[in-house]
Amino acid sequence: MSEENVSTPVTGTPRTAVTPSSPSASTGPAPRPERASPWPGLLVVAAATAAAYGIASLVPAVNATTAGVVLGVLLVNCGLHRPVLRPGTRTASKRLLRIAVVLLGLQLSLAQLASLGLGGLAVVVVTVAVTFTGTQLLGRALGVGRARSLLIATGFSICGASAVAAMEPVADGDEEDTSVAIALVTLCGSLAIFLLPVLRGPLHLDPAAFGSWVGASVHDVGQTVATADRVPGALTAAVVVKLSRVVLLAPLVTGVALVRSRRLRRAAAAGPVLDGAPGAQAQRPPVLPLFVAGFLAAIVVSSTGLLPTRALADVKVLQQVLLVAALVGLGTGIHLPALRRTGGRALLLGLASWILVASVAYAGVTLLDR
Repeated sequence: MSEENVSTPVTGTPRTAVTPSSPSASTGPAPRPERASPWPGLLVVAAATAAAYGIASLVPAVNATTAGVVLGVLLVNCGLHRPVLRPGTRTASKRLLRIAVVLLGLQLSLAQLASLGLGGLAVVVVTVAVTFTGTQLLGRALGVGRARSLLIATGFSICGASAVAAMEPVADGDEEDTSVAIALVTLCGSLAIFLLPVLRGPLHLDPAAFGSWVGASVHDVGQTVATADRVPGALTAAVVVKLSRVVLLAPLVTGVALVRSRRLRRAAAAGPVLDGAPGAQAQRPPVLPLFVAGFLAAIVVSSTGLLPTRALADVKVLQQVLLVAALVGLGTGIHLPALRRTGGRALLLGLASWILVASVAYAGVTLLDR
């Protein structure tokens, strides 16, 4: 027992039980504890973001988003992610990523969706639906947790890290679930940059069909551009198809939120209410998270054609920078020892989901090309 915990006998003048500086001596409310500043962590995230772009410029085969995640992983697993940095890296992984999702909407328009035609739209919808559903079923078979399977399914079926961020508020998972899903879509999307162009010849895809396949199967927008850009004539089709997939992000998140809210209402109705607490109803997720509503509003604004081309180009650059910064923050949540202990089945699920989305997209593009 330490000396502080031992009662000392009172001799002479007794010590004052409560000093004027103690909280109980104050007649007013206790002062609020100071919140840790996010700036140290945000400065480190900014430096890592700049380094990620530097790596991407020196090694064109490495995407800045991939470099950002890797730098975040190195930061935490080399013991450099000190407690003073955590508020800033958490801000980057949450707030900056959600801002990036909203700004992503300005790259989309309803006209782009219409340009696909019914056949192209059907390929996109079927690919997303089969991948999203199939990945969760595979996750259940592999024993991967429901929240982690949901986040992986969302990332692989829609648009990588941005989609995972959008689904996170309704997934009821933890920070590790989000980090694992981000790591998997980043890994597989980076591998796609090298692997898919090699497969174009054996799969007998012309540039336009290859672009459609890439757009329908690669996860992150930046990875889609990097993959399609390696085949002349494929980029336009890839971007149009990819951005059409991104449009499905909002209805997918809303649908999951509605299903979960209904499930929680049934659980609350079936179980007793203790001490007047609303139980599960108090934890009901928002049907449409605020930043997803912002994403939809951005699509509407972009579709009006009122924004100058130069402004849209600047916003696109800002969105990409914020995404890389957010991925640095998310990378600091990937602890390799924990990933080795719990991520084996998740890794298998990610690879299976990647094969599933590529196969379904290829089948759809081939049928459409006939």
